[in-house]
Amino acid sequence: MAFCGKLGMLVRQNGQAPKASLINAVRFMSQSQTKLFVGGLSWGTDDSSLKEAFSNFGDITEAKVITERESGKSRGFGFVTYDSNESASSAQSAMDGQELNGRNIRVSFANDRPPRSDSGYGGGNDGSYGGNRGGYRGNYRGGDDGF
Repeated sequence: MAFCGKLGMLVRQNGQAPKASLINAVRFMSQSQTKLFVGGLSWGTDDSSLKEAFSNFGDITEAKVITERESGKSRGFGFVTYDSNESASSAQSAMDGQELNGRNIRVSFANDRPPRSDSGYGGGNDGSYGGNRGGYRGNYRGGDDGF
């Protein structure tokens, strides 16, 4: 049903569905929807309390609160993964907007993370820093350049 809605939206936008959009819609809808994004978590919510709050809807394979690397503090969101689409769907509809540890949470199906491109940080493929946008290129050879 959701696939038909997505397809209809694509066709209505420009009278015909672009091939790339159709392929992405089919790819997205064919994947199992078992992972939920949970936003608006209180700072005190941890993995076990998140799992406990969502456990009434089915078997959970993973419940993870995302934390900052350096401090270990919660970033205020997490993910819950179920073993079936039905469990995830019922949890999403029942828990969205509910209170958890004093905060109203937002629950939606998680999107796949897009592939990472060269963002200009971490080095380009030519051995430089800053991707292909300038910056240090590592080609200083020394010598008298008048500087």
